[in-house]
Amino acid sequence: MPCLNLSTNVNLDGVDTSSILSEATSTVASIIGKPEAYVMIVLKGSVPISHGGSEQPAAYGELVSIGGLSPDVNKKLSAGIASILENKLSVPKSRFYLKFYDTKASI
Repeated sequence: MPCLNLSTNVNLDGVDTSSILSEATSTVASIIGKPEAYVMIVLKGSVPISHGGSEQPAAYGELVSIGGLSPDVNKKLSAGIASILENKLSVPKSRFYLKFYDTKASI
Protein backbone atom coordinates (compact mmCIF):
# COMPACT_ATOMS: atom_id res chain seq x y z
CA MET A 1 0.00 0.00 0.00
CA PRO A 2 1.63 3.29 -1.06
CA CYS A 3 1.31 5.92 1.66
CA LEU A 4 2.03 9.60 1.00
CA ASN A 5 2.46 11.81 4.07
CA LEU A 6 2.35 15.51 3.20
CA SER A 7 3.05 18.35 5.62
CA THR A 8 2.77 22.03 4.77
CA ASN A 9 3.00 25.30 6.64
CA VAL A 10 -0.09 26.50 4.75
CA ASN A 11 -3.26 26.82 6.86
CA LEU A 12 -5.86 24.41 5.44
CA ASP A 13 -8.91 26.14 6.97
CA GLY A 14 -11.32 26.83 4.11
CA VAL A 15 -9.27 24.75 1.66
CA ASP A 16 -10.97 21.95 -0.28
CA THR A 17 -8.74 19.21 1.11
CA SER A 18 -10.93 16.51 -0.46
CA SER A 19 -9.86 17.57 -3.93
CA ILE A 20 -6.20 17.53 -2.89
CA LEU A 21 -6.56 14.05 -1.41
CA SER A 22 -8.42 12.81 -4.49
CA GLU A 23 -5.91 14.23 -6.98
CA ALA A 24 -2.95 12.98 -4.96
CA THR A 25 -4.49 9.49 -4.72
CA SER A 26 -5.07 9.38 -8.46
CA THR A 27 -1.57 10.68 -9.24
CA VAL A 28 0.22 8.21 -6.96
CA ALA A 29 -1.86 5.24 -8.17
CA SER A 30 -1.43 5.98 -11.86
CA ILE A 31 2.31 6.68 -11.71
CA ILE A 32 3.20 3.75 -9.43
CA GLY A 33 0.77 1.42 -11.16
CA LYS A 34 -1.20 0.34 -8.10
CA PRO A 35 -4.98 0.50 -7.58
CA GLU A 36 -6.34 3.67 -5.97
CA ALA A 37 -7.95 1.44 -3.33
CA TYR A 38 -4.44 0.70 -1.99
CA VAL A 39 -3.23 4.31 -1.81
CA MET A 40 -3.28 6.32 1.44
CA ILE A 41 -2.72 10.08 1.59
CA VAL A 42 -2.17 12.00 4.84
CA LEU A 43 -2.28 15.81 4.63
CA LYS A 44 -1.26 18.02 7.57
CA GLY A 45 -1.48 21.81 7.47
CA SER A 46 -0.17 24.63 9.66
CA VAL A 47 3.02 22.66 10.36
CA PRO A 48 5.94 24.96 11.24
CA ILE A 49 8.31 24.64 8.25
CA SER A 50 11.28 26.74 7.25
CA HIS A 51 12.79 26.17 3.80
CA GLY A 52 15.95 28.05 2.91
CA GLY A 53 15.54 30.17 6.04
CA SER A 54 12.10 31.37 4.94
CA GLU A 55 8.67 30.49 6.30
CA GLN A 56 6.94 31.28 3.00
CA PRO A 57 4.60 28.49 1.77
CA ALA A 58 6.48 25.19 1.65
CA ALA A 59 5.78 21.48 1.91
CA TYR A 60 7.55 18.23 2.75
CA GLY A 61 6.42 14.74 1.87
CA GLU A 62 7.39 11.13 2.41
CA LEU A 63 6.14 8.36 0.17
CA VAL A 64 6.42 4.75 1.29
CA SER A 65 5.67 1.98 -1.18
CA ILE A 66 6.24 -1.75 -1.40
CA GLY A 67 7.84 -1.79 -4.82
CA GLY A 68 6.88 0.36 -7.77
CA LEU A 69 9.52 3.04 -7.18
CA SER A 70 12.49 3.87 -9.41
CA PRO A 71 14.40 7.05 -10.27
CA ASP A 72 12.07 7.70 -13.24
CA VAL A 73 8.91 7.00 -11.24
CA ASN A 74 10.16 9.17 -8.36
CA LYS A 75 10.78 12.08 -10.72
CA LYS A 76 7.24 11.79 -12.11
CA LEU A 77 5.75 11.52 -8.62
CA SER A 78 7.66 14.60 -7.43
CA ALA A 79 6.45 16.61 -10.42
CA GLY A 80 2.85 15.42 -10.09
CA ILE A 81 2.52 16.09 -6.36
CA ALA A 82 4.38 19.42 -6.65
CA SER A 83 1.92 20.51 -9.33
CA ILE A 84 -1.06 19.69 -7.08
CA LEU A 85 0.46 21.62 -4.16
CA GLU A 86 1.23 24.59 -6.37
CA ASN A 87 -2.26 24.69 -7.89
CA LYS A 88 -4.23 24.00 -4.71
CA LEU A 89 -2.09 25.58 -1.96
CA SER A 90 0.20 28.02 -3.82
CA VAL A 91 3.31 26.14 -2.67
CA PRO A 92 5.98 26.83 -5.31
CA LYS A 93 7.50 23.68 -6.80
CA SER A 94 10.92 24.89 -5.66
CA ARG A 95 9.71 24.84 -2.04
CA PHE A 96 8.56 21.22 -1.97
CA TYR A 97 10.69 18.18 -1.11
CA LEU A 98 9.56 14.57 -1.42
CA LYS A 99 11.48 11.66 0.14
CA PHE A 100 10.94 8.11 -1.10
CA TYR A 101 11.04 4.81 0.78
CA ASP A 102 10.86 1.62 -1.29
CA THR A 103 10.21 -1.10 1.28
CA LYS A 104 10.19 -4.86 1.03
CA ALA A 105 7.04 -6.86 1.69
CA SER A 106 7.14 -8.80 4.95
CA ILE A 107 5.35 -12.03 5.56
